[in-house]
Parts: sequence; structure tokens; C-alpha cells
Amino acid sequence: MEGHHLITVNVDTADRFPQWSLQETKEFLSIRAELDRTFMETKRNKLLWEVVSTKLKEKGYNRSADQCKCKWKNLVTRYKGCETIEPESMRQQFPFYNELQAIFTARMQRMLWQEAEGVVSSTNLKKKTGRLSSDDDDDESYEDKDSGRKKKKSRSNNSTGTGSSSSANNNLQEILEEFMRQQLQMEVQWREAVEAREEQRRLKEMEWREAMEALEKERLLMDRRWREIEEQRRLREEARAEKRDALITALLNKLRREDM
Repeated sequence: MEGHHLITVNVDTADRFPQWSLQETKEFLSIRAELDRTFMETKRNKLLWEVVSTKLKEKGYNRSADQCKCKWKNLVTRYKGCETIEPESMRQQFPFYNELQAIFTARMQRMLWQEAEGVVSSTNLKKKTGRLSSDDDDDESYEDKDSGRKKKKSRSNNSTGTGSSSSANNNLQEILEEFMRQQLQMEVQWREAVEAREEQRRLKEMEWREAMEALEKERLLMDRRWREIEEQRRLREEARAEKRDALITALLNKLRREDM
């Protein structure tokens, strides 16, 4: 019991939380062994870790693809330590040594069989053998190579671009000069349009002023005529009043004379 307790502590302290149980780790290694050939044949294995995560969920263990990948790297690191540094007695404290050794042994056998069948060359075999326990770095190495190719391409583009920089500058200067000419032409046209609108507005304003002056003159004439008519009417009224007064006075005088 004490020995098993020591094994559990050594396994759990190397992993992230939540901790992996012994049974969960064994199920994980079993799934990883089934997919090992696909991992070796695939450049980018992110989707494969998703498959591992899905298969673990089917068995009742909820682990993400990143957690599975991290767990595999930790196990491989401990396997390398047991194989290259620690003595034989220390391997017993790593309970998954046999599972990992079986995975890498089967991988080596597949490579040897492929070489014997002529599927891969000896050079490719050496390359694959060199990464027997580090196949999960393919994503990073592939991206590094891709970025290196992009950097080389950009440097080559820069070297070829310097040769045509002078012609590009000349073309740019011609474009700027043409742009300035177009701007000046547009400004002249704009000024002409503004002046034409201003002249049209001035003519309309003059016409309006002349019309208003004519209306004012007509109003003054009508007012003067009305005043003349009103004056004539007043004079007629006064003349009629004088005649009426004269008739009344004459009648009164006649009546007085008759009474006398």
C-alpha cells in the first residue's frame, strides 16, 4: 500500500490540475498508441489531439486537446529521464514506462519494416528515428519552417525591390505632378463656377431692385392721384356747401321782406 501511495504522488506532482488518475492515464496511453501511426504521418496533429480528447470523453474523462498534449509531453519527458539518466531501479517509480516503451518499440518496428519494403529511405529513417519521442513538436517546427520561408521570401523581395526603387520614385513623382495639375484645374473650374453664380445672383438682384423701384414709383403715382382726386372732391363739397348756404340766406331774406 505504501509503495502504491508513493507512485501516485510521483505521477500527480508532474501534471497539471486537475490531476490524472492511474486508470485515466492508462486509457489515455491506450488511445495514443492506437493513433501513433497517424501522429507520425501527419505534419500538424492538432486535430489528432482533438480526437484523443473525444475518445477520452467517451470513456468518461473530460480532458481538452491541450491537456492531452501536455500530458503526453510530460510522460515522454519522464520516460527519457528514466531511459537515459536514472538507473533501472528508478524505472519502477514511473508506472507507465512499459506503455511508452511499447509505443516507441512499435514505432521503430514500423519504420524498419517500411525501410525493408522500400517505403522510406535510410536517410528518412534516421530523421524519423531522431524524433521518436518528440513527434508532438511537429506543429511548432512546421510553423517555424514556414515562417523561415516567409522571411527568406521577404528578404529576396527586398533585394529585388531596391533595384526598382528609383523607377518607382519617378512614377510616384509623375503621379504627384499629375495630381497637382488636376487639383489646379479643378480649382480654376471651381472659381469660374463661383464667379458665374455670383454674376447671376448680382443680375437677379439688380432685376429685383428695378422691379421694386418701379413698384415704388407706381405706388407714389397712385398715391398722388388719390390725393388729387380727394382734393377735387373736397373742393366740390365746399362749393356745394357755399351754394346751399347762399340759397338759404336768400330765402331767409325774401321771407323777411314779405313779413315787413
